[in-house]
Amino acid sequence: MSPWPNPAPDHGEPTPPHHPLRFGYGTNGLADLRLDDALALLADLGYDGVGLTLDHMHLDPLAPDLSARTRRVAQRLSALGLSVTVETGARYVLDPRRKHGPSLLDPDPDDRARRVDLLLRAVRVAADLGAHAVHCFSGTLPPGTDEDTAWKRLADSLAPVLDAATAAGVPLAVEPEPGHLLATLADFHRLRRTLGAPDLLGVTLDIGHCQCLEPLPPADCVRAAAPWLRHVQIEDMRRGVHDHLPFGEGEIDFPPVLAALAATGYQGLTVVELPRHSHAGPHYAALSLRFLRTAAPPHGPVPPPTPPVAPLGEPSATPEGSTP
Repeated sequence: MSPWPNPAPDHGEPTPPHHPLRFGYGTNGLADLRLDDALALLADLGYDGVGLTLDHMHLDPLAPDLSARTRRVAQRLSALGLSVTVETGARYVLDPRRKHGPSLLDPDPDDRARRVDLLLRAVRVAADLGAHAVHCFSGTLPPGTDEDTAWKRLADSLAPVLDAATAAGVPLAVEPEPGHLLATLADFHRLRRTLGAPDLLGVTLDIGHCQCLEPLPPADCVRAAAPWLRHVQIEDMRRGVHDHLPFGEGEIDFPPVLAALAATGYQGLTVVELPRHSHAGPHYAALSLRFLRTAAPPHGPVPPPTPPVAPLGEPSATPEGSTP
């Protein structure tokens, strides 16, 4: 039996109105650009916002004067008219040798505390930026750790982060990530129940991950997750293969997915997630917005056309092929 509500049956009620979707692009797909240049690019292309991954090249969360640097970014976002969500999926921001390490599941409590500290910093940054959510994920199951122990570590580690998020009024949006302890929507609901269903705990729904491993099709995942939806990431993907692909290179039929998302009334950002394509980030940012505007349900005035895409040419290096 599904642990989350099924989409409501159609009893002949009027179709709910579609809300305009707001598109963003993740800075983890623009890692070769300075942050200010990345923000200017997205504003020029016509994006509504940005998924800001806190990393050494983009608002380093561990460098000095974080509050002052955050204020400058907030002023720049305001000047450019960009909304923001704060993402915490930087690969090596805490440990230069362990990808995504340490995690909330690590056996060493001091290591878990380092990840908790990063998330607490992210909550403060999000509050100062006026972000609509802070994104995070569980991490992979450490060798030699049983699942019950890992779930307890996850819940215990997130408790102070949720307290801080509640005090700041910023939702914490946990992402089901393939290969992690919390990998599916069902896993998110297990965590939510364990923590007592706090109001500020929501889900980051990655549309590609739905295609990759969820039992429901992506559009049905959107409807199932709607009550807890706080952040959305989007890219193309194939069934059973965790590889973030540009639109049109995977298997997802996007118009029904975007129509379902618009029908939920979700008002946060829908952020393109192409971390392996920074070698051609400006090119894919332009292509992605054009694709999404074409696939999204119509609502209100037609937005201005996306500026032409410059010829890409041959990239100097192939994109990274490991799990983001």
